[in-house]
Amino acid sequence: MQVDQPLGDLPQSFRDEQALLVAAGITTWSALKRLEDQDLNRLAKGGLATTRNLKRLRGMAALVCDLDLELADAALLIHSGLATAAALAAATPQDVVHQTGRLQRQLNNHRQSSVDLAMANRWIQLARTRQLQN
Repeated sequence: MQVDQPLGDLPQSFRDEQALLVAAGITTWSALKRLEDQDLNRLAKGGLATTRNLKRLRGMAALVCDLDLELADAALLIHSGLATAAALAAATPQDVVHQTGRLQRQLNNHRQSSVDLAMANRWIQLARTRQLQN
């Protein structure tokens, strides 16, 4: 996914946040990633959007921008407890497969897990490379 790619259609649970971000002129993943906590608080004040969801979106934006992940993969990692590139870099491939599989089972998702050891290892290597660059 391209860093400056438009946010596009976010999941339905973020519709209020997406409308707020678009109204504020924040239309790319990199722009969302650069927002500070006080910016998110200011945006959420007085509207239907929540600071909690805006912070989740910012976390997803960081994974999308830093590791070039798709939104669905970034959301899966965030909700599995691997919310940052640092947390991902510290994990083992088996940890990633286990945590993402657990989330999918909790969601009663009867599909085969989309994360295998090779994919988990690739994500971890991307995260570790990114940490070395910073």
